[in-house]
Amino acid sequence: MSKYYITTPIYYPNAEPHLGHIYTTVVSDILARYHRLAGDDTFFLTGTDEHGTKMVKTAAENRLEPIALADRFAGVFRDLWQELKISNDDFIRTTEPRHKAAVQEIVRRLHANGDLYLGAYEGWYDEGQEEFVTETDAKAHNFKSAITDKPLVRYREATWYFRLSKYVPRLLQHIEANPHFIRPEGRRNEVISKLKAGVEDLSVSRATLKWGIPLPNDPEHVLYVWIDALSNYITALGYGTADDTRLQRYWPVDAHFIGKDILWFHTVYWPAMLFSLGLQPPCCVVAHGWFKSEGRKMGKSLGNFIDLVKIRGTVSKYGLDALRYFLAQAAVFGDDPDWSETNFTKSYNELVNVLGNLLNRTLKMINNYRGGVIPAPAASDAVDAPVLEKIAALPGALARAYENYALHQCAALPIELARAANGYIDATAPFKLAKDPAQAARLDTILNICAQAVYAALLALQPILIERAVLGLKQLGVDPAGKTLGRLLGQSLPAGTKVGQGQPLYPRM
Repeated sequence: MSKYYITTPIYYPNAEPHLGHIYTTVVSDILARYHRLAGDDTFFLTGTDEHGTKMVKTAAENRLEPIALADRFAGVFRDLWQELKISNDDFIRTTEPRHKAAVQEIVRRLHANGDLYLGAYEGWYDEGQEEFVTETDAKAHNFKSAITDKPLVRYREATWYFRLSKYVPRLLQHIEANPHFIRPEGRRNEVISKLKAGVEDLSVSRATLKWGIPLPNDPEHVLYVWIDALSNYITALGYGTADDTRLQRYWPVDAHFIGKDILWFHTVYWPAMLFSLGLQPPCCVVAHGWFKSEGRKMGKSLGNFIDLVKIRGTVSKYGLDALRYFLAQAAVFGDDPDWSETNFTKSYNELVNVLGNLLNRTLKMINNYRGGVIPAPAASDAVDAPVLEKIAALPGALARAYENYALHQCAALPIELARAANGYIDATAPFKLAKDPAQAARLDTILNICAQAVYAALLALQPILIERAVLGLKQLGVDPAGKTLGRLLGQSLPAGTKVGQGQPLYPRM
């Protein structure tokens, strides 16, 4: 049995989650669920990043202590993931004692290895991204954040540095030797180009900030966000503790699933720290695009921000599966998806008119013509071949799509099979064959093929349609509980299986 460890970034709990957080987490959940169904020993981590300037400022604006703000919104994140049926195995907060103690041990080891030194910094700082910005980049963006467009802040203070530049040659060698370390490929090329342009050592502490984890070697300084935040991926596994069985079992991580804005930190800062600690780098860092809304950049000031109220309203109207399916297929993975009513309606109608329609038609025919029992097939005809070929090809194509993080294909492949099967019903006209006793064997074949097609499509959609795929399978007389996807997809639906009367998977809107 293989293992699979996947993480989301840990989110700032300074406001309610929005579409960006939900997109990252739902897609990570789809990947985790697929690997569990595939039989892999899977561990799925998410959590909250609770230190840093951004938390202090938001807390002050709300007349709260930072921990009170963190407690409030960390609870909102945790509760929302339960509400959306996210299957994470752990939820880590950077204010937890287990994380703080492990991070201090990480700092001790970095210091002992000679990779931390005391210096001074003066320059531009992007508070929203918790990132220092070079003079060149600051000028290029008119001294505003390239991400948030908010003004940069000028900082001057003593700081501890991590010897990032020491590890750049090794990091470049690793990226170039491992083409799948950064996905998609375009993001990989961005990182290589920036590394070759030159990288300075990394400031990792603040003497003027008190909300954070104190450095064990210099308690007047607290850690700057990136060592603190990035380390969650190993502190949650017990790094630096007496019990690191989780670390031994799951590291290196198979996929850090992130937004493209934090790619540099995960593909440069983090692997360099891991090199210093003597740990393997991540197997893969997967960077997705940013959601637009109705074709424009999403923002509160533009009136097109997709907030939690909007998400909950959508789920209430269309169901959780509809949201998950839309997010999975919203764009070629890595591109910027677009949230629009038109796109969502089109996506939902695929579930109604393609998948749900195929199931209803198949069950109705089997009940009307064969007493609710799936017949054994007779000899196949040329018209049967395209659907049979799609059924046979689905397991391999689906596995490749998940392996390549092509989430749009993971959603599209089963739906395209269902679409082909609907066309097959139209072409073969079983309702006409049913009137001719001489065509009984031919009708048996067609009904069996339709049942196999909708069965395979529903099986393949289980990681995405976490409620209705199982409901559909049970209407076909199959309970998938406790069975791996490979076992189920590798077997045909047995002739003689008793099917249900059929209930619509999705209501028409």
